[in-house]
Amino acid sequence: MAQNADNPADPFKKALAEATKVMADDPELSVSYSVDPPGSTGDGLRLPQVTRRMTPDEVLLARGTADALALRHKYHDEALATRYAPQGQLARDIYTAMETARCEAVGARVMPGTAGNIDAKIGAEADRRGFGSMEQMSEAPIADAAGFLVRNLATGRDLPSGAQNVLDLWREHLEGSAAGTLDGLDDVLGDQQAFARFARQVIDDLGYGDQLGDDPDDLDDESEETSEADEDQDEAEGDGQEEDQAEEDMDASPEQEQEPTDDPSEASVSVDDMAEADEGDEQDIPEGEAPLEPPTPPQVSEADPNYAIYLSDFDEEISAEELAQPVELERLRDYLDQQLEPLKGAVSRLANKLQRRLQAQQNRSWEFDREEGILDAGRLARVVANPTTPLSFKVEKDTEFRDTCVTLLIDNSGSMRGRPISIAAICADVLARTLERCQVKVEILGFTTRAWKGGQAREKWLADGRPQAPGRLNDLRHIIYKSADAPWRRARANLGLMMKEGLLKENIDGEALEWAHRRMVARREVRKILMVISDGAPVDDSTLSVNPANYLEKHLRDVIAMIEKRRAVELLAIGIGHDVTRYYDRAVTITDVEQLAGAMTEQLANLFDSDPRARARVMGMKKVG
Repeated sequence: MAQNADNPADPFKKALAEATKVMADDPELSVSYSVDPPGSTGDGLRLPQVTRRMTPDEVLLARGTADALALRHKYHDEALATRYAPQGQLARDIYTAMETARCEAVGARVMPGTAGNIDAKIGAEADRRGFGSMEQMSEAPIADAAGFLVRNLATGRDLPSGAQNVLDLWREHLEGSAAGTLDGLDDVLGDQQAFARFARQVIDDLGYGDQLGDDPDDLDDESEETSEADEDQDEAEGDGQEEDQAEEDMDASPEQEQEPTDDPSEASVSVDDMAEADEGDEQDIPEGEAPLEPPTPPQVSEADPNYAIYLSDFDEEISAEELAQPVELERLRDYLDQQLEPLKGAVSRLANKLQRRLQAQQNRSWEFDREEGILDAGRLARVVANPTTPLSFKVEKDTEFRDTCVTLLIDNSGSMRGRPISIAAICADVLARTLERCQVKVEILGFTTRAWKGGQAREKWLADGRPQAPGRLNDLRHIIYKSADAPWRRARANLGLMMKEGLLKENIDGEALEWAHRRMVARREVRKILMVISDGAPVDDSTLSVNPANYLEKHLRDVIAMIEKRRAVELLAIGIGHDVTRYYDRAVTITDVEQLAGAMTEQLANLFDSDPRARARVMGMKKVG
């Protein structure tokens, strides 16, 4: 009773968890609520957090997410899905979206009430990703459109407006390319294996057959044929050996078989001779003729063992002070301040708002049910109802942020030139000063390349005769504007470097993100937050001209998946004029660069609203004293 009074959302969360277990047909399933992105593991589901306010949007999103994850848990076989999964990233995304839609559609046919809940989840996701404002096919993700089409055809339900907009942009192309295949949807909906073959055919119809890889059914047939052939060969060899042995036995004379050896010395000499002969045979075998296997090349990416770098000798990790003289840095910093004088007031107000929220948390955190301290008036009602109940006290405690480190990773590509990079720099400036006042360590990093369209790595590749599939083919430049342990006053001028003409070139996001993650993991703080600010997908003309078109994008997705799986670092992203939500689970996209300051402060404030110690316990970490 008292627990329900403390948090009105607890009864709802408990009931939803029990209903989810029933729907998933798994009473041992673990259901938790978190501010982290929803998802599932082998034996658990993670649902969106429901606050005390229990707004209708929160409740609908929690129900829809619970229904969607429960139905996938019930109707989806991960091993079977993996067996038929395409190799290419885009094809795999389409395959996954179609399989998710299949599970939800099958569940909607059996339990119609789930359809409306899942519609709410799809609508919230579409709004978050800006689906309603997309006007061209190139803006809308084809994978999501394919999933929406499967859901629409299987259930006959209208989609939420944002999702419907994405489907409308792609519908003519999808139905025109795969019309014949889509007619058989109803026949395969309830059979995951048949549906996997159906999805692969749709992907082939859409023109992505080169990303499918080998057909697992063909491989199974070849395996069976090979197995049968091996068995026949073994039987034939066995029969032949038996016949040879029989002939040898017949050739041996009876006298030789039955004649004993009377002289033991002869027998001894015979054994010694055999031993010497054996030693001689061993000495005759030449040593060193067996070819040695070449050593396995070192893995250049923890996220993707297949990611390759042609030459890393000219990559550099460099501090801002080494790229310009102190006088030039001061001049560039003054230029940055002059450019953004009108904006500094608004950014500072947002920063002050963030600081107030952090300080409010520091001063308003309580430990309840203590034996001494301040009398807890909120629990007096139970004492009145039952005088034998002991009084309850509370103790105020400080929520300190000294065990937190925030890294800002800023895209320094050429497309950020002008106002975007100026605002990114000033926002990083103000946020770093604000967080430093609250004893939060802040690191500011940037990433670009040393040259346009390939540098010395490309020249070496050309000199080597242009070998196929060289991997990344440019020289990286990773810039440290401010290390986490450096005081802000010493690093203030460094952000002016972003105004330096010729600094901003191309962007290889995956390696930059992996670099920033490695730096954070090595730190001692309990809580680590990594915020990426970018205006687009990874682009390097030199690399993409001689590798698959999605080479850098796939690596970025693999790095993001690795970071989110390990959960040692909390990852979020802000896209400037470009939808980064298709890469990052926790992300926002702003259409106007003027919104950057508000987006950065709001995202950080939302993260700090959660209890860092609770999150640390969830992630299995221990506070370093």
